Amino acid sequence: MKGEVHHHLEESIRPYIDLIDTLRSVGIQKDLALPTIVVIGDQSSGKSSVLEALSGIALPRGSGIVTRCPLELRKRPRLSYEEKMIEFGDPSLVEKHVEEAQNELAGKGVKICNELITLEVRSADVCDLTLIDLPGIARVPVQGQPQDIGNQIQRLIMKFIEKPETINMVVVPCNTDIATTEALKMAQEVDPEGVRTFAILTKPDLIDRGTEKNILAIVQNKVIPLRKGYVMVKCRGQQQIDEKVSLVEATQIERDFFQNHNFFRPLLDENKATIKCLAIKLTQDLVSHIKKSLPKLDEQIKKQLWEVRNELKKCEDGPPQDLKGAKQFLIKILTKFNDKIKSLSLGELIIKENLFVQLRSEFKKWNDGLNDTKMSFDSSKELSQNYRGRELPGFSNYRIFEMILQDRVAKLKEPWLFVFFQIVVQRMADQLPMLISFYMLKETAQLLCTDMLSILEGANVSELLFEDSDVSKRRKDLQSRLARLTAGQEALSDFI
Repeated sequence: MKGEVHHHLEESIRPYIDLIDTLRSVGIQKDLALPTIVVIGDQSSGKSSVLEALSGIALPRGSGIVTRCPLELRKRPRLSYEEKMIEFGDPSLVEKHVEEAQNELAGKGVKICNELITLEVRSADVCDLTLIDLPGIARVPVQGQPQDIGNQIQRLIMKFIEKPETINMVVVPCNTDIATTEALKMAQEVDPEGVRTFAILTKPDLIDRGTEKNILAIVQNKVIPLRKGYVMVKCRGQQQIDEKVSLVEATQIERDFFQNHNFFRPLLDENKATIKCLAIKLTQDLVSHIKKSLPKLDEQIKKQLWEVRNELKKCEDGPPQDLKGAKQFLIKILTKFNDKIKSLSLGELIIKENLFVQLRSEFKKWNDGLNDTKMSFDSSKELSQNYRGRELPGFSNYRIFEMILQDRVAKLKEPWLFVFFQIVVQRMADQLPMLISFYMLKETAQLLCTDMLSILEGANVSELLFEDSDVSKRRKDLQSRLARLTAGQEALSDFI
């Protein structure tokens, strides 16, 4: 399109397109849905031709299901899927690389796959858009296809178009009954008010004579109203492709077609015809959609960042991969462990499982048991009061005193009864817990700390730091999410 679309767009539009591209480049779409345009249509509806005209590159063509994996078109010269990245400078290689990627993901033949393939294109002659092309809707399986291929494709399409962040671009041939088009039905199911649905009418040169007014009414939004409306385009047909008609030439042929058409000529003035008009409208609609989505996007990123950081705290830091770093990490762990043992042995760290907490209740039982064995001296006081006679000031009657003393001495025959029993009981109540605390806790803790530090001598660090694969995988996933979300938040900071 020789840069026409680029010159037409306002400079204020580009930052928003670049923002979404940046968010995609850091992988934020793995965590939340991004504003995007999804292209859906029945088989042979002209999807590939529309996408070729918008992207400026030739995509795989053929009969039956050609798009067998979701194909994301972006504006940089490379193709990526799963963990692979293929860079190339020759646009003619796109079809070959896309086919190879689909064969690897979905297998050779006609099966489909949910894995996204991203095709990035850079050119001054095409618009800055991100589009996702989905497999054409099929109803009857052909040889080699599973019997439920239609349901598989519908599930895949629904996965994309049901998201509120998605603009659904429905491609419908002019020579079919739009009311019965499966693609439009699916779009209406997830977007009944037509707020985020946009329809493209293709193949206007193939309509039957006498139906022009009916088609014109559809484009003018009078039959099946859509908030975003309709645009009619005429892309290269198979004959033009075989004749090597370039996309630039096809653009001029398209304009001439509408300019000379008796019924469709007004669509040019209404900005409802040609690929150029479609590109401008798609870009403006996408930017408008992005602007509306940014506050919610920012809120989602902040919420997920908070959740990820909390989850990472539970996982703690993992061991470094290099030997020196791993050894330092091990020393740090052992030191931290020893500090905790020391705190426990001193009773400084109060937790439910702390031995001090458990022993205190046992020590109390021990003390209560000893106190229960103390003998009562109340009877001596009673004798003293009942048999008091003549006595010196401050001293009881001698006979009474002698009787009490003899009675007590008789009772001290058993070796465990001592006029010092209460002191012995108190000492036993105090010293035994102290001995247990010292030998059972402090000394054991010291021995444990020494043994732990001796591990460092000739230790196999890798073996010692080996951890459960699920824990390691979860930590790596959380760290990757944290990096993505942090980068996303930084990218959004200039727009919020």
